[in-house]
Amino acid sequence: MCVFRSSRHISVQIVDDSQGKTLASASTYEKDFRESNANGGNVAAAAIVGKKIAERALAAGVTAVAFDRKGYQYHGRVQALADAARDAGLDIGAKAE
Repeated sequence: MCVFRSSRHISVQIVDDSQGKTLASASTYEKDFRESNANGGNVAAAAIVGKKIAERALAAGVTAVAFDRKGYQYHGRVQALADAARDAGLDIGAKAE
């Protein structure tokens, strides 16, 4: 699970490295997200994206992933995304205390 964040958006993909395929993705760039949410660069938006990626991954048959935060610190939006995905049933490891 690879995360990208900018000041205005956050996106995440679940990638199968062995096949070089994206299995699921979710972001604040999506039309349905933009229609219902004004801001894509906050913790609430990251939590929505985290829940969506978990739902899409489970639908694709993926239950456990490795979390690649690309050097972003594990707090704020990145933590909210991970926690929401974890709470929605995706196994990304233990919750940080």
